Amino acid sequence: MQKESPVSRPNTRSWLNPCADMLPLSLAVLPWGVLCGSLGIQAGFTPFQAQAMSFFVFAGAAQLSGVAMMAAGAPASTLFGTTFVISARHLLYSVNLRQHIRILPLRWRLALGFVLTDEMYAVSAAHTERTGHFDRHYALITGTFFYLCWNLATLVGVLGGTQFDNIEELGLEFAIAATFIALVIPTIKELPILVSVIVSAVAMVLLTLAGMSNALIAAALIGMIAGFFCESLTPIKNANKEDK
Repeated sequence: MQKESPVSRPNTRSWLNPCADMLPLSLAVLPWGVLCGSLGIQAGFTPFQAQAMSFFVFAGAAQLSGVAMMAAGAPASTLFGTTFVISARHLLYSVNLRQHIRILPLRWRLALGFVLTDEMYAVSAAHTERTGHFDRHYALITGTFFYLCWNLATLVGVLGGTQFDNIEELGLEFAIAATFIALVIPTIKELPILVSVIVSAVAMVLLTLAGMSNALIAAALIGMIAGFFCESLTPIKNANKEDK
């Protein structure tokens, strides 16, 4: 198991480096945060309630769907069920991080769990792979920096919510897709991952055109299965080459 960095007190450089690493992704989701804040105001939330979504929920996709469902008067069961499905990927992140943080004090595990996002996980995982060890300070700083940027973007949306009519028509939600594309592409280093990504994308398009309500979940499962089979065939191909 990889050990944590022995550094206990981050210096100025170690604060700046993780912020700089997280900056591109933070800028990419600014339109997304503005959209969340503005839609909250247009849905009838008070400025405090709209900002509290980012303060306490801190999950862009779940926030957008939650605001839409609450504005439509959806029952609590539907709201919580949809939020759980959308955020289920965080279970995979937490399982992977557990090997690094289970030895940490409870305050560290709670803090890292709260700021755990797709962006924080991707940047921290890349840093761990690059350095050979998991740095809890690096992970916490990147997550906190992203949290602050997200809340500032939400604040802009809250303050301008009454000024932006039909903000959803501006296409700001494309920031969601752009961010995930930026997260996925650097991880495509092996054939099974490439197969999984391509199959998921194609399945998502086809299932969406077919009108399937849970197209995202189904496409993700199909992509994972395709990647699994591709990975299982790889050792067989390598073994055949060695025999020859």
